[in-house]
Amino acid sequence: MNILTKPTRFLFFTGKGGVGKTSLSTAIAIRLADSGKRVLLVSTDAASNLDEMLGIELKNNPVAVPGVEGLSVLNIDPDNASESYRKRVVAQLDNSDDKAIAKVREELSGACTTEIAAFDEFASLLADDKPEYDHIIFDTAPTGHTLRLLSLPKAWTGFLKDNDRGASCLGPHSGLTMQQERFERAFKSLSNQAQTTVVLVSRADKGAINEAARTSIELHDLGLDNQRLILNGVFEAKNQDDPVALSIEKLGKKAIEEMPLALAQLPRDQVPLRTFDTVGLKALRSLLNDDSSIPVNGNQEIEVSLQRPEGLDTLADQLAQNEHGLIMVMGKGGVGKTTIAAALAIGLVQRGKTVHLSTTDPAAHVFGALNGEMTGLKVSKIDPKVETQNYVDKIIKTKGAKLNKEENDLLIEDLRSPCTEEVAVFHAFSKIVSEAQSSFVVLDTAPTGHSLLLMDATGAYHRQTVRDFKKLGISKVLTPLMRLQDPDYTKIILVTLPEVTPVSQAAALQDDLRRAQVEPFAWVMNKSLLASGTKDPILLARMNSEQKQVERVKSGLAKKIYVLPWQATPPIGISELSKLVKK
Repeated sequence: MNILTKPTRFLFFTGKGGVGKTSLSTAIAIRLADSGKRVLLVSTDAASNLDEMLGIELKNNPVAVPGVEGLSVLNIDPDNASESYRKRVVAQLDNSDDKAIAKVREELSGACTTEIAAFDEFASLLADDKPEYDHIIFDTAPTGHTLRLLSLPKAWTGFLKDNDRGASCLGPHSGLTMQQERFERAFKSLSNQAQTTVVLVSRADKGAINEAARTSIELHDLGLDNQRLILNGVFEAKNQDDPVALSIEKLGKKAIEEMPLALAQLPRDQVPLRTFDTVGLKALRSLLNDDSSIPVNGNQEIEVSLQRPEGLDTLADQLAQNEHGLIMVMGKGGVGKTTIAAALAIGLVQRGKTVHLSTTDPAAHVFGALNGEMTGLKVSKIDPKVETQNYVDKIIKTKGAKLNKEENDLLIEDLRSPCTEEVAVFHAFSKIVSEAQSSFVVLDTAPTGHSLLLMDATGAYHRQTVRDFKKLGISKVLTPLMRLQDPDYTKIILVTLPEVTPVSQAAALQDDLRRAQVEPFAWVMNKSLLASGTKDPILLARMNSEQKQVERVKSGLAKKIYVLPWQATPPIGISELSKLVKK
């Protein structure tokens, strides 16, 4: 691969969920380590599956990878990072009494502290003046969250430069100088083309390619100009008489040919679709090889269950039995959450319901999926910039009205903190959750990692609200978390693909939800090839793996499972989506 010819010290892998960022970043990290380099692979995704791929336990400090000399892995875990950050801040409070320390710890218990703590660890790696590693490779969360992460060095640098009073969710003023120097060094490293490369990863898919093109533009705006493209999972039909295989190949070629010019001009590598799952060192080392396709008998057959699995039409029927409620569609990036959410919203409208379809995903694909309007269906997105401005205006109008000029100036200064965005987004999310008291709300959530951070914010708000009401002697309180925990109010739909990693991540997400006492209602397995009738050897190998995952999910992971077959034409637009949920 050309990317391995002269790699910079910092490599960021970003792209739409499900395009293979983790597989490629890990395979490249292994290749560099095998060549004698000292490599640190860092996951900034709260829902990372690096542990499953490498067969090791991820920690908040570097862990050596057995079988790959010179490679270590680090997971920036938000919870561990937050606690470590709080300890560092509290340690700066010289001669403070227990009450003052307790107050600071309480102030540092919210969602914005979680974000800044994780970012602080990220920045420390970029600002390292004594490099222990030849290369640091970042396996990032899906695009929207990654753009937020990469914008923070510039945002915090500007905020701290002018903030000489008070503090923010960074902690007391005493720690600001130390943070400012670190963030400035991080910003310089990111914008230095000799040090940093951003690798845009995409599938040969129109939606993924267009998102990569938009991301490229936004990265240029942030000053990150050293970019390159990897097209992953490019399929070439082996059986020229197989209509399914030829259709998949045609769609991929068309997407590549119509690639936006700015993206097409980037240095490019291409990785073919493999017949194996990228789990384990052998598979990861094979991923980048030219001869890594495992031979498959072209005449092999697999047993496909004759029992027709229930589809989205049945799921829509079940959801429509209620008069209102919140339907949250969750899962790993790239599994088709937006398609499922949009289809279910349309299905409910077809069944006589009034529906608000919204999204918490910064990429907001839901509008493109619908590509039109429908009577009875309201569509919106939680836009971080809009919500932040609305939140700031509200705080200044209410809280600021009671302050003198000096106090008001300090309030405005504090609201310029990048943390304000996280708080504003949570408030918008809470408002939409409450709408489900009288109508249906279908929420297309951001990919798993970002959604878990939002859930953390919901939990933190719940704990704070309960404490505040208890102090006032009020025992009855209804928080957003309590609504999510109510199975009559909220139905969680987990979406996955019939592959090892997406199923494992859906199972891990289900475990996280259950720890928060939120029980998923059903699973949807998207893009199933089992009923396609294909005889292509590569697709047959994928189908063998798929059959195992279907049985795995049926054998106790999901209480209810619905399957959406692979579509020769991507279901885009209200007409095509309606076919998936027709009565």
